[in-house]
Order: sequence, then C-alpha cells, then structure tokens
Amino acid sequence: MSRFFRQVLTFITLSTLLGFSPLYAQDHSHHDAGAHVSLEEEEFETGKLIMHHIGDSHEWEFSKGFSIPLPVILYSPDRGIEVFSSARFHNDHHEYNGYHLVHGDAEKIVPVDESRTVYDFSITKNVASMILGAIILILVFTSVAKAYKREKGKAPRGFQSAMEVLVLFIRDEVVKPNVGPNYARYLPYLLTLFFFILINNLLGLLPGGANVTGNIAITMVLAVLTFIITHVNSNRHYWKHLVAPDGLPPALLPVMIPVEIIGVFMKPFSLMIRLFANITAGHIILLSLFSLIFIFKSFLLAPVISAFALFMNFIEIMVAFIQAFIFTLLSSMYIGSAIEEHSHADHGH
Repeated sequence: MSRFFRQVLTFITLSTLLGFSPLYAQDHSHHDAGAHVSLEEEEFETGKLIMHHIGDSHEWEFSKGFSIPLPVILYSPDRGIEVFSSARFHNDHHEYNGYHLVHGDAEKIVPVDESRTVYDFSITKNVASMILGAIILILVFTSVAKAYKREKGKAPRGFQSAMEVLVLFIRDEVVKPNVGPNYARYLPYLLTLFFFILINNLLGLLPGGANVTGNIAITMVLAVLTFIITHVNSNRHYWKHLVAPDGLPPALLPVMIPVEIIGVFMKPFSLMIRLFANITAGHIILLSLFSLIFIFKSFLLAPVISAFALFMNFIEIMVAFIQAFIFTLLSSMYIGSAIEEHSHADHGH
C-alpha cells in the first residue's frame, strides 16, 4: 500500500509541475527590427494565458511548441463539406482556403468573405478529450465485464474490485434512496453520468488536459439531459403539485404557481452552473498561482508556489469526485421527485 501511495504521489507531483509547463515555456524574447526584448521589458499577460488554457481550441496543445493538430470540419451552402487539418492555419495570417482562425477568449473559424455562411463542426480539443474519455470508459468497463465472466462466483480483485466499490456506492447510496423502487430503469443513465463527469474531471488535471467539464456548453447539455429524462417520465402527481400544491390556500396560487414553474427551470440551471464554476475555478486558481512567478519576476518563488500548487492539485482530485457525485445525486433526486407515487410524495409533512 505504501508503494502504491508513493506512486500516486509521484504521479500527482509530476502532473502538477508538468501540467503547467507551458507557463515556463513561454517565449519571452522577440526580435523586432533586430532589437532584443528582454524578459524584464515584456509584460506578462496573466488573463490572456489563463483564458487560453481553459478555453477550447482547434489543436491540442501540451506545451509551448508541442501541439497536435485536429480535424477542421466546415459546412457552407456554397461549398458543402470541407475537411482539413488545423495545421493549415499555421502561417503568419492564420488563414487557409478563404477561412481565418481567430484567436481570442473563444477561438473560432470565420470566412474571410463575411457575406458567406459557415457552420463549424470541427473536432476541437474538448471534443477530442471527450472521445478519449469515452474510449477509456469503454475499455475499462469491457475489461471489468470480462473479468466478471471469467471469474464468475469469485470475489473481485484488483481494479475490478475498485470499480465495483464505485458502482455499488452510486447504486446503493445515491440512486436507490433517491429514485425509489423503480431505480433500475434510471441506473444506466445515472452511472454513465457519474463516470462521464469523473473521467473528464480527472483528464482535465493531467498535463495538457482539456477543460471539458469547465465548458458551460457541455455542462448545459448534461443538465438538459437530466431535465428531459425527469419530465418525460414524470407522473400526474408531479404536474399537479406544480399547479395546485396540496394544502395551499387558493389566494396564494397566483404567487406559488410562478414560483414552482421557475423552480423547474432553476434545477437544471443550478446543475449546469455548479459543475462549470467549480471545475473552471480550480483551473484558474492553479494557473494564477504559477503566474505569480512571472508577475513578481522571481523564480525564487517557484519552489513555494509549486508546493502550494501540489496541495491544490490534491484538492482538485477530491473536487473531481465530489462534483461527479453531487451532479449524480441531484439528478437522482430530481428524477425521484418526478416519478414518486402520491402516497409517498413529500409535501412538507
């Protein structure tokens, strides 16, 4: 166990120090008309660097000067589907075939001819990371399933045992108590939700990792999926409670009905914002810590800041599990409240 702990500690330490190597590898010298601009003369833009690392892009950058180009997929009514590598934009003007790659808070591809309409379906860094996460989950659970078939009737061991603990915890401590007797129907979705968020949270902490669950569009889709499943499967008692809560005086109905309806939409909104804000905040804190070295222009701070960042990385690993757990827990509660029978409904008694 001690050997395993040392390996995990070493891995986290290297991930913390290497994961932000682009910060150390920034090009702080430029040649303009033969003049050399030193590190002291160049202004370090913390905000620009942070937005670059937490944002999406059309290439997967692991460190300064080392990146993997990704497929660009564009559709326009006049040209149809166009597919090419994002490496085509690696020129002085960031242009290729009538398209311009705009770098900013949100990287995007726009046509040089502004009158054209273009739809971007490219495989960006976030999409590639989600595909990688899906492949990892498929391999992991395929391996676990084969282990169960191969050692049927035997106690699980190794990685199989670790995965069983997580699955049983979500089933017995999260889904069953909150969804109710019909939990089995929703268990596949809720388990998928938990492991999807967890794997993407953890991948985001690795060197060069993408900020998938820190992208509000992705958390919005997850929240909308929970919203749809909740309301497609809701019963008449759930809808009745929205428009005519039991025991409520008729005079209060004009006030309470709008409140209840707003509450219906606030639930997925809170799911979306909570996951997005917590994951993004963690990345910003770590990047801000390393930026202090360049803001104060003193590498003497590096050991202290690296030690504190290592501690924060441990916290971020905890947050990765906690946020996956909370999102799954609240989704279970929302589904359970929509499908529970009237005799078991909680109306405040």
